[in-house]
Amino acid sequence: MSMAAVTKKKKVIIDTDPGIDDAMAIFVALRSTELEVVGLTTIFGNVYTALATRNALHLLETAGRTDIPVAEGSHVTIKKATKLRIASFVHGSDGLGNQNFHPPIGKAVEQSVAAFLVEQANLYPGQVTVVALGPLTNLALAVELDPSFPKKIGQIIILGGAYSVNGNVNPAAKANVIILLKLHYITAF
Repeated sequence: MSMAAVTKKKKVIIDTDPGIDDAMAIFVALRSTELEVVGLTTIFGNVYTALATRNALHLLETAGRTDIPVAEGSHVTIKKATKLRIASFVHGSDGLGNQNFHPPIGKAVEQSVAAFLVEQANLYPGQVTVVALGPLTNLALAVELDPSFPKKIGQIIILGGAYSVNGNVNPAAKANVIILLKLHYITAF
């Protein structure tokens, strides 16, 4: 038996705002022999949350992976702000390069994103890696729902930094983490 056959796949939840970049990350994760994608959770960022959910469902259908649940995330910031910075100027009005794909057939799960994240952490304690590709609001909501959530997650990987260049919100900050850093949610992890 080969070493690869006995290696356990890493369970991941991708917290995503699927524009073009996240679409590629999702496809790579789905094709990986080292990862088991146990869910996608959506958030605003590259697109509004409802469109992020639509795109996530479309990407899973395109990949033939409709077995993977999608939980729709927050439509507002952790401070409940509804005026959001959306990157349609980069990703197009549909988030996927203005391809205007047909609406997906599938639907998001009924439970809240926080409940979904907490449920997965409880199902697989210490085994789930959350790959956060967008703002960290959904993770903060999971901590609010269950303060022990950070202890139940195996690992959190955050897309939220730059080296030797300015941030995309101000010279020192990236959009995915600035609000949560101000609110000190990041210290929960």
